[in-house]
Amino acid sequence: MERSIKRLMEEREKRREENVKKYIEQLEHESTPYRLRAAEALGGCADPQAVEPLVAALHDEENEVRWIVAQALGKLCDARAVDPLLSLLTDPDRWVRRGAVWALGEIGDPRAVEPLLPLLMDRKKDVRVAAADALGKLCDTRSVDVLFGALESEEEPEVRTAIRRALREITGEMVF
Repeated sequence: MERSIKRLMEEREKRREENVKKYIEQLEHESTPYRLRAAEALGGCADPQAVEPLVAALHDEENEVRWIVAQALGKLCDARAVDPLLSLLTDPDRWVRRGAVWALGEIGDPRAVEPLLPLLMDRKKDVRVAAADALGKLCDTRSVDVLFGALESEEEPEVRTAIRRALREITGEMVF
């Protein structure tokens, strides 16, 4: 009985590894839906070997693929993705910027603090919300003054709420 369970577990692990390899291959498929599904699957696999192929896929020609790839990297929480994600913070597509911001917040690397600060003034409010949320997760006091400044100039209630939440997370104070 014990041998059969061990064999089943080994077979399961082998199938998982084969699936990861197939998803990595599909990141380069000509069909956008295949690339999207592959990126989503790799984000949920918790396999470190998926990081480098996903980083390469950040250069995909399709905005939606880059967005999903950024989110997948955020789910993997691997510091190797920080620098490539930082390069997406100036992407012309707001969804790509938003995905990169979210991923950087999930990864939690302090190298992201300074590059995220300008996104508190992004022209798209959902990117500003994501930036405030990410800065709150990073919990780095270097962002407090900039968050205060953004709070004073921000008119959108949703963004103001996100900034207050970030300030509470960073300072521990509840008065914002």
